[in-house]
Amino acid sequence: MVNRPQSNAKSAPLALYVHWPFCISKCPYCDFNSHVRERVDIDLWRRALLADMAHEATLTGGRPLGSIFFGGGTPSLMPPALVAELIAAAAEHWRLPPDAEITLEANPNSVEVDRFADLARAGVNRVSLGVQSFEDEALHFLGRAHDAGEATRAIEVAQRHFDRVSFDLIYALPGQSATQWERQLGHALSFGTGHLSLYQLTIEPGTRFETLVRQGSFTPADPDHAADLYERTQIMTGAAGLPAYETSNHARAGEESRHNLTYWRYGDYAGIGPGAHGRRADAAGTPVATQRHRKPENWLGAVERNGHGMQGETPLDAGDRAREALLMGLRLGEGVDLAAIAARTGLAEAGLVDAEGIARLAAHGLVAHEGERLRVTAEGALLLDAILAEIVL
Repeated sequence: MVNRPQSNAKSAPLALYVHWPFCISKCPYCDFNSHVRERVDIDLWRRALLADMAHEATLTGGRPLGSIFFGGGTPSLMPPALVAELIAAAAEHWRLPPDAEITLEANPNSVEVDRFADLARAGVNRVSLGVQSFEDEALHFLGRAHDAGEATRAIEVAQRHFDRVSFDLIYALPGQSATQWERQLGHALSFGTGHLSLYQLTIEPGTRFETLVRQGSFTPADPDHAADLYERTQIMTGAAGLPAYETSNHARAGEESRHNLTYWRYGDYAGIGPGAHGRRADAAGTPVATQRHRKPENWLGAVERNGHGMQGETPLDAGDRAREALLMGLRLGEGVDLAAIAARTGLAEAGLVDAEGIARLAAHGLVAHEGERLRVTAEGALLLDAILAEIVL
């Protein structure tokens, strides 16, 4: 069972996100803030990231830091010495307990895997691997730079060096049968990792895949077939002891991503690096959404001018915060505590959700409203976006 959400008080742990925007190549399905550059000045980036972090610490320093997440891009391309320096700086700015979760995203190619031992010594204790598939043909389609053998080796090496290991798979690929996906998922479960992130292929605007679909180069999976694969996924992961605790994330009890739970439970987090987002209070104590400059060169220029990469801070009123808390929290299997959201925002519970919509959906078994807790049921998970539109005011 996942623990109940913590309060958003200043004593609650803060999460820190560090964005490394560089990749060897751009995957055709990816709409993340990732960039390909021939050369990266590591010393310049070290100074800029440390400065951006120090700025956030002036506003949030003194709080405990529950987690650090190095995301990207491909942060496993960072020199381990830089990772170690950033972790050490975070420990100086905030209170970093010995059991803090420190995650780094990595690709399974040999160059990055060879850095795992050094990254573990740097302080990383959890790795998230972008495996995506165990079939070479699918990896080629997805534009990945590794093969199936490298994926297997990466998981095995990661399990030797890190306390916790997670990896991603993408399913509902064009032409993928239920039998093929079950074989893939069964192989994934055989590694015994405590966490899996399992995503249906989605065609995101602005990606290479969107262009190819528009040109008729391939047809995405039929929605009914994708729904069948989703249901089979829930059965297999549940039987293996890794039920979904969030729409696409599965874990053994106690192995959930603490960092991502901060997002989904609408806790405070600081984001540094190009394009990083944050949710915290500003200097006057007003809740704000923070946004860094997205393009690496623009972010570097902002740090040089201002000492930080901030593009803007947007004040969040009570309605903004309530909506965000609901939209994030209802992705979780545990759902949301409406009374807690009302207390944090100062809004009446009646102003948070549409009671008639909840009653209508509950009659169809799509949501459950038990006391103050509201959650989307397993039957409703496939219709999550439509359900949110029906009930969130």
